[in-house]
Amino acid sequence: MRRIGVVVNPVAGMGGRVGLKGTDGKVVEAIERGAEPRAVDRAVTALDALARHDSSVEAFAAGGVMGADAVREAGFDPVVVTDPAGGVPGETSAEDTHRAVRAFVDREVDLVLFVGGDGTAVDVANALDEADVETPMLGVPAGVKVYSSVFGVTPRDAGRIAATFDRVEDREINDIDEDAYRGGAVETELRAVRPVPVADELQASKQIGGGSVETLAAGFAASVIPGTTYVLGPGSTVGAIKRELGFAGSPLGVDVWRATASEDGPAGELLVTDASEAEILDALGEQNVAVVSPIGGQGFVFGRGNDQISPTVLNRCDVEIVASKAKLDGLDVLRVDTGDEETDEALSGWTKVRVGRFEQRMMQVR
Repeated sequence: MRRIGVVVNPVAGMGGRVGLKGTDGKVVEAIERGAEPRAVDRAVTALDALARHDSSVEAFAAGGVMGADAVREAGFDPVVVTDPAGGVPGETSAEDTHRAVRAFVDREVDLVLFVGGDGTAVDVANALDEADVETPMLGVPAGVKVYSSVFGVTPRDAGRIAATFDRVEDREINDIDEDAYRGGAVETELRAVRPVPVADELQASKQIGGGSVETLAAGFAASVIPGTTYVLGPGSTVGAIKRELGFAGSPLGVDVWRATASEDGPAGELLVTDASEAEILDALGEQNVAVVSPIGGQGFVFGRGNDQISPTVLNRCDVEIVASKAKLDGLDVLRVDTGDEETDEALSGWTKVRVGRFEQRMMQVR
């Protein structure tokens, strides 16, 4: 019988849709902006998948919202190993995560299944390193920033991997400076290397890369339609489009721009910079297009770093994907993980990706 320890960071991902690009030190502000917890729901999705593949798993969990609630909802009867200090999101801490992982080690679990983002991955890895054990870890993606290669591609993938893996390999855990990230700079740091189950459905480390996209950006700018509202996602490729449209925008945020009629090239009005989900919804018009570029090395177009472009936003937008040819050469498929199955299904299938002024490439989204 496989023994799995489950720990959930209940505030993971709360800062995404309200435009905070993370929740480290920003939980109160996220809640004030109307953020809602999402990690427990993603934990349940992963644990439901785990149960379908192996219902005999012996589950250990941190108490309440940090694990036990989700484990019970998925149909398991957990052994509760800790009683976190807080009973609701925002009242728990990294020390609660450390305490849970140490308790899992004492009970000789076969895997630590954690739910969160890169910060949670670092907390789990540090606790395992301090215990000096080779216990593998696996992440259920729930954070705003998910740069590390220790996560399942989706929560459902993570649950299946947890139930079926038969070997492990060392993989990297990276984290970024959230304050720098909010200011438009990506400063990554390798924080740990830990054993992780081997599976095709593990996401790769995010590649930080550039490449010339000026021709692509010029082609996009020439094609904008007056009266259309463009929801422009983060990243360097879309950033080149923003510059071509005449504004700098937010390098790692979402900007909303509306095209106006002009005989002298692209013209328009910047409606919102670094917008939250609510601000995007307020700014949308009759015709809307969400413009995004996949994350290099991972292929995500929605669900990583652009949670502000939520399922509710996407229900009112067409979607245009842009990418350099070099970036697509390193990707087999594009991926979506919006947290809403109907939205993910609607986005899935074959789609055209703009790779130049006129050129397009067909890519599969799943």
